[in-house]
Amino acid sequence: MKLLKHPDLARRALLQRASLLGIAGAAAPWALNLSLMADAAAAGASAADDYKALVCVFLLGGSDYGNSLPPVDASNHAAYAGIRRDLAIPLADLQATALQPVTPLPGGLQHALAPGLAPLKAVWDAERLAVQLNIGPLVEPTTLAQYKAKSVLLPPKLFSHNDQQSIWQSSLPEGATSGWGGRVGDLMLSGNPGSAFTCISLSGNAVYLSGRNALQYQVSSSGAVAINGITRALNGSATAQQALRSLISAEHTGYFADDYSRVTRRSIDAEVQVTAALAGAGALGTVFGTDGLSRQMSMAARLIGARAALGVKRQVIFVSLGGFDLHDNLVENQPGLLAQVAAAMKSFYDATVELGVADKVTSFTASDFGRTYAINGDGSDHGWGSHHFVMGGAVKGRRFYGTAPQIALGGPDDVGQGRLLPSTSVDQLAATLARWMGVSQTDLPLVVPGIGRFSNIDLAYF
Repeated sequence: MKLLKHPDLARRALLQRASLLGIAGAAAPWALNLSLMADAAAAGASAADDYKALVCVFLLGGSDYGNSLPPVDASNHAAYAGIRRDLAIPLADLQATALQPVTPLPGGLQHALAPGLAPLKAVWDAERLAVQLNIGPLVEPTTLAQYKAKSVLLPPKLFSHNDQQSIWQSSLPEGATSGWGGRVGDLMLSGNPGSAFTCISLSGNAVYLSGRNALQYQVSSSGAVAINGITRALNGSATAQQALRSLISAEHTGYFADDYSRVTRRSIDAEVQVTAALAGAGALGTVFGTDGLSRQMSMAARLIGARAALGVKRQVIFVSLGGFDLHDNLVENQPGLLAQVAAAMKSFYDATVELGVADKVTSFTASDFGRTYAINGDGSDHGWGSHHFVMGGAVKGRRFYGTAPQIALGGPDDVGQGRLLPSTSVDQLAATLARWMGVSQTDLPLVVPGIGRFSNIDLAYF
């Protein structure tokens, strides 16, 4: 099979990132590297005006679409149960979460949310949650015949966790140095007085948020991460604390040492600014759970609430939850994972309503890949296309977007074992979300280099 390659893009991104990180030093703590974000200033209205945020909820490991959005009409549920056997969710358990879309799916096909996703039903019914059917990485529109004939470009290393995570997040294989979320951030830097907070990760380093100029600012679910040793007494000594602060932030004559100190000062300033902004914004009335994803999304909401103090008009935010690589024990483990996703996303949506920015914040789920419809004992194997959610006050919800695949093995959407050949590309999703964020048609190829291969670049979510 032919492989996707973007050598010019990769080379430019590599050189730009190397020049930035080379200044800070490969061994520099991540809290210092984060503050290399450009400090572009912009005049104009306050950050609260014309605000928009894009939030990626990444489900690490490959989310099983078959048991996340099972069919609920009698004939298709019977086909699903015949394929999934002991893994199938009983029809009676799906009645309460059956989805009634604005426009019915063809052929009488009806879907339901898995019971664990029940909290999202209220957002669906309020027409603020939509389902994107059968989406995944594609280099160009691809039919099953073309796939089998190996006559089209295909994403490299299909069914590989690391590579498919990277392609979802960047349109490039593992080793990519910029992601499409970060490239959206690149185009927003000049409009954000607090440009350091344009791209924020609550889940460690993610290529999705790395731009050519924008670097992700990483925070924990508790807030900004301070440089150890300078925020409290060092070994019980305030004198030692002050000495360390002076040592690592003092001006130096040497190029490397002085730049390292400058980066350190900016990191310290950023931590102070985030901590003060969160304190000034106050607590949210919306209640979040105590699990990891809920805590990430709670902090994301609090940062959005502090947007004016942070000086941002556009933000791209990343959160994640692992554990979806369920080759075994799918029935035992997936419901709990989905319950975390639903509770966190529902609370987050409620928080945006509380903050008065529901129509200015769009969240979407993503994952390495879907999984096989055919089962593997008590689990499923790596797949390709999958179903995902798009949520927000600006979203035309209670709708299915894209083309529904047949509930069958060996059907027209199946490249083997129920692995879906995507009918919608991640590039089309990225382009749609980028345009909503304000990226111009002219600049769109800077965010999604391969978008010219697709005729439909607006999936009409908004």
